[in-house]
Amino acid sequence: MSLSSHQNPNLLQLEFCGLTFSSPITLLSGCVGFGEEYTRIDGFSNSEVGAIVLKGTTKDSRLGNSPHRVYETPQGMLNAIGLQNPGVTVVVDDILPTLDFSETHFIANVCGSTIKEYETVTEHFDNSAIDAIEVNISCPNIKEGGVSFGNYPEMSAKVINACRKCTSKPLIAKLSPNQTDIQENARLCIEAGADALAVINTITGMAINVEERVPVIGNIRGGLSGPAIKPIALLKVHQVYEIAGPQNIPIIGQGGITTAEDALEFIIAGSSSIGLGTGLFYDPLLCKKINAGIRDYLERHEINSITKLVGTLDY
Repeated sequence: MSLSSHQNPNLLQLEFCGLTFSSPITLLSGCVGFGEEYTRIDGFSNSEVGAIVLKGTTKDSRLGNSPHRVYETPQGMLNAIGLQNPGVTVVVDDILPTLDFSETHFIANVCGSTIKEYETVTEHFDNSAIDAIEVNISCPNIKEGGVSFGNYPEMSAKVINACRKCTSKPLIAKLSPNQTDIQENARLCIEAGADALAVINTITGMAINVEERVPVIGNIRGGLSGPAIKPIALLKVHQVYEIAGPQNIPIIGQGGITTAEDALEFIIAGSSSIGLGTGLFYDPLLCKKINAGIRDYLERHEINSITKLVGTLDY
């Protein structure tokens, strides 16, 4: 006999770095502002998701890149917003007090162009109500000529180690797909103190206006997200799970998830939580549909907890 939601109301509940998520869904940084954007939509509730990752935050305010900053591509989207944000002091003092932490968990996204900036921003969030901290190690390292921290395992580990010393809150390393060996990066980030991993960040790409012969994106290149990157993200999640799984390090799997079947693929590949971002632009009520689809799958297969499905790929 199948398990009904009445028999098991906590079917979708999971523990993530000591936090209880009511759903495996995490809303991704940069796609939901500072946690309030989708609450304006009828039928949407923050209580439908396990956690929300706030917009990337730097030490000082940033205006971001010149337009165009967003461009739709086949089965995806390019963006180069440039980390527009009001700065960490404003986020901690003015924005966090407006969020309802009884609805869901809120995760800060820490960005910086030097290790010192990462430390400063992390310290600010450590002294706040934020539930966890995600470290965006795909930011450029201006001390190394603009090379991204996240594309080199040793650099990634240095950033994570520095942030680890500045907080006791759960620390999530957001891994870049634009690197040679994501498994080595994951291993070093875990050794440096990461409690969880977010896999993957966007894939670098560009688009060209052929009539004008100029880049469409003002920044020339941007991050590609959406269904176009899903097969790549799925493989990266499974590769990282081979490193993180045996150490019980949870993964937020992300990249092109738009259906419950997509979400289930990521969970089977090794994701404890699944991240939604670009898909929300197409369907703001996607969370409700994905939760319902996952629940239906678990009931049909007589699986009494979402956690029992994680990393069950058989080959």
